[in-house]
Amino acid sequence: MFNPINQSLMQENTVFSVLNAVNCNEHVEKKGSLSYLSWAWAWQMVKSRYPDASYTIYENPEGWNYFTDGRTCWVKTGVTIGGLEHIEYLPVMDARNQSIPLENVRSVDVNKSIQRSLTKACARHGLGLYIYAGEDLPDSAEQPRRAQTRQSAPNQSNTPLPDQAGSGWRQSRSQYFSGTNQ
Repeated sequence: MFNPINQSLMQENTVFSVLNAVNCNEHVEKKGSLSYLSWAWAWQMVKSRYPDASYTIYENPEGWNYFTDGRTCWVKTGVTIGGLEHIEYLPVMDARNQSIPLENVRSVDVNKSIQRSLTKACARHGLGLYIYAGEDLPDSAEQPRRAQTRQSAPNQSNTPLPDQAGSGWRQSRSQYFSGTNQ
């Protein structure tokens, strides 16, 4: 019996597996202690494997390509592959990765955040996801290390993580992006 939910899940696993197996190491750019994947290369890898993939740059009700709380701003983008959209929110930040006050935001800052957000949305589909997790190799090249178990440190602060905040996450999203939730 055909089940569209199961087929969608199988397709997602296939998309994720294909993109997660791509070794992105030669296309990682370093900026300080952070690693970035070139947005142009990331989009090329997605489109070469999934020509029907598309992206969306969301606009606020006024038609701007960013959202604001009156103090800072952020962008919202989505990448759709095989009918599944992964959405990413990213604050508009300066070279030190600090939120830029709204009155100082320039169009180039918004554009850079949009490109970084699209790249992170591609990572949610699997492409270079290990970069954002601090890994240096994709899963397919990491087979010998899989036997090792990893333990993550518990959240030492009293600040809830975004996935722990429940419905308050949406309400405090602007505080999260501006760094005022602590």
